[in-house]
Amino acid sequence: MLNSKEILTYTKDLNILFVEDHEDLRVNTAHILKKFFNTVEVSSNGAQAYNIYKKDKNQFDIIISDIQMPLMDGIELTKKIYSLNPNQIIIILSAHDDTKYLHQLINLKIEHFLKKPIDYQELLLALLNASKLVNKTKENINTINIKLSNTFTFNKDNSLLYNDKKMITLTKFEMIFMQLLTNDIGNIYSNNDISNYYLSYNEVLDAVNIRKLVSKLRKKLPQNTIESLYGVGYRLVPFI
Repeated sequence: MLNSKEILTYTKDLNILFVEDHEDLRVNTAHILKKFFNTVEVSSNGAQAYNIYKKDKNQFDIIISDIQMPLMDGIELTKKIYSLNPNQIIIILSAHDDTKYLHQLINLKIEHFLKKPIDYQELLLALLNASKLVNKTKENINTINIKLSNTFTFNKDNSLLYNDKKMITLTKFEMIFMQLLTNDIGNIYSNNDISNYYLSYNEVLDAVNIRKLVSKLRKKLPQNTIESLYGVGYRLVPFI
C-alpha cells in the first residue's frame, strides 16, 4: 500500500481538475483527491471542463478525465487542452468498451491511462508519478527563469530579460555577463573570472570595460541587483 505522507510530499501544493459525468464516482473520487491536493476542481462534462481550463491554462497541474461524457468527450477535451498547453499532464479514465477511443488518445501522446472501475491504489500511484513529473518540471523552469525582483526575470535558456511581460533589450556582452552571474547566484566573480568567461565566447573584455559594462547593465536591472565588492569583484544579489 502506498504511503500517504510520501504522496503528500509531491501533491500538497498542486491543483487538479477532475472531469467525470457519473455523479457518485465524481463525488467519491473528489473526496479522496481533496486529501492530497491543494485545490480540486470538478466538472461533469468536457465542455464545462474546457471553459474552466481556458480561463487560466496554468491553474491546473494535472487533469483526470473520463472518455465518454455528454457535450464534449474526453478525446475532444484533450485536443482542445493540448491546443492551449501541449505540456499539460492528463490522466484518462477508460472503461473496457473504450478500446475504439484509445488509439486516438495514444496518437495524441496520452501516456496515462486508468481502467474503470477505478482501483484507488492504482489511481494514487498514477497521481504520485504524475506529481513527481510536475514538480521536476517546475524545478527545471525555476532554474531557467531567474527571478531578480517581483517583476524582473532573466531567462537563461534564451538570455532574455523581462520586466513583467515586457522584454528589456540586452547587448551581446550584457547577455554573456548575465549568464555568468546567474550560473551561481551570490558567487563573487573577479575581473579575471569575468575576462576568462568572455574568452570562452571568443570575446575580449578588460577591467575598464567591465566597469563600463556593469554601469550600463545596472540601468536595465532592478536597483542593487549587481553588487560591486571593491577590489574583489561582482555578484548577483539573490532575490528573496
